[in-house]
Amino acid sequence: MSGVLNLVREDLRGFAGYASARSTRLEGEIWLNANESAWPNPGDAAALCRRYPEPQPQALRERLAALYGCTSEQLLLGRGSDEAIDLLVRALCAPGRDGVLYTPPVFGMYAVSARLQNAPALEVPLRDGPAGLEPDIEAIIATAKQGNARLVFLCSPSNPGGSSIGLAQVERVAAALRGQALVVVDEAYAEFADEPSAASLLPRHENIAVLRTLSKAHALAAARIGCVIADAGLIAVLRNCQAPYPIPAPCSALALAGLDDAALARTRERIALVRAERERLRAALAQLPGVRRVYPSDANFLLVRLVDAEAAFQRLLVAGVVVRDQRGAPQLHDALRITLGTPEQNARVLGVLATLEPAA
Repeated sequence: MSGVLNLVREDLRGFAGYASARSTRLEGEIWLNANESAWPNPGDAAALCRRYPEPQPQALRERLAALYGCTSEQLLLGRGSDEAIDLLVRALCAPGRDGVLYTPPVFGMYAVSARLQNAPALEVPLRDGPAGLEPDIEAIIATAKQGNARLVFLCSPSNPGGSSIGLAQVERVAAALRGQALVVVDEAYAEFADEPSAASLLPRHENIAVLRTLSKAHALAAARIGCVIADAGLIAVLRNCQAPYPIPAPCSALALAGLDDAALARTRERIALVRAERERLRAALAQLPGVRRVYPSDANFLLVRLVDAEAAFQRLLVAGVVVRDQRGAPQLHDALRITLGTPEQNARVLGVLATLEPAA
């Protein structure tokens, strides 16, 4: 075994996982191999749920592979990006030995998965500069080497910062950590950004993986479908570590319908609207007396520092608007994260925040 598979935990390299009743492709008219009911549930009008689903629905894998520019063998479906994060940590990090590096303030599931695996957490804070919250690439490389990192999570665009990481920077980290760590680029918000996907780097860097989700731009959050794109050998290992039937048949059918040509065309229109609203709202918020700073964003949200974040949060709640309180996150003691809504919803946010008092 060589290459990226050397990063898999030694005790899992030959692990075959659980062989479910749907693990092999069998043909027949009467299915009596999985202890399923012979009759559909009375509430299941389409009879979608009586049989166990495909472990990895091939039609959906192929559709997403075409969308993301990879092969279906390089893509593993899961329950949102969260499951992919957990699988990567469990499969690659030996408890108490292999570190997980992330860049706070950032999506909290990297730290949660590391904690559950008892993997050493390596934090390299984002730098707050004129261009926004940006990663310190040299510090990431140095900390990963010194701390025995097996996984390096780069969130691009970052949540909650909103900044993208250039492919040249991702490539620098991957090249520096070849043979030691897998560099995982979380692209949950990539559809709203201009930066190309890091999946394009896979042919040159087998120690890169990419996370994608249908929860954001594709508006399928409740379907809980995401994927990890990586070396085909690593994908096979992750599949062996995954629960038998991760994608419910109704969710798979919904995702395929939401990814047909007409749906994708509508999604592109909505992405364009979000991007336009993002710039409009950013400019308008920056003019308000109670706003200290609005960060540039490549995602579908804005990170906003306020003179009185508590007052802003409470006034928005009274107006029926729920935003994300970021004050407990590192470096963000005065910040709220505001998702871009419809133009009418964004206008309500502006109206409420316009009533805030300026700094004394």
